[in-house]
Amino acid sequence: QVQLVESGGGLVQAGGSLRLSCRDSGRTFSSYVMGWFRQAPGKERVFVAAINWSGGTTYYADSVKGRFTISRDNGKNTVYLQMNSLKPEDTAVYYCAAAQRFVMRREDYEYWGQGTQVTVSS
Repeated sequence: QVQLVESGGGLVQAGGSLRLSCRDSGRTFSSYVMGWFRQAPGKERVFVAAINWSGGTTYYADSVKGRFTISRDNGKNTVYLQMNSLKPEDTAVYYCAAAQRFVMRREDYEYWGQGTQVTVSS
């Protein structure tokens, strides 16, 4: 069973950085592709980044490419999202999720965390 808990959100000024963490309390973390999604007020939840089982392959949405970095530590059952050069439009609730395949569609992710709020002030 996968149980995901995010942390690390908060309020930051534009241009600043935050690192989100998502820990799985289960025993099968390394068997899953991990992704980050975000949902701004009144908008759909959208893909941000994904990382494969070993961490050797990553994929990013164009809107965050070059500013965000996804990584994972299978020994700690944790996936990270390092967010640099943050912009007000990055303000959203950020969710981590687990999938069996290396995919970017929200519908293909089976397990979700509860989300963590990121607010970027201008």
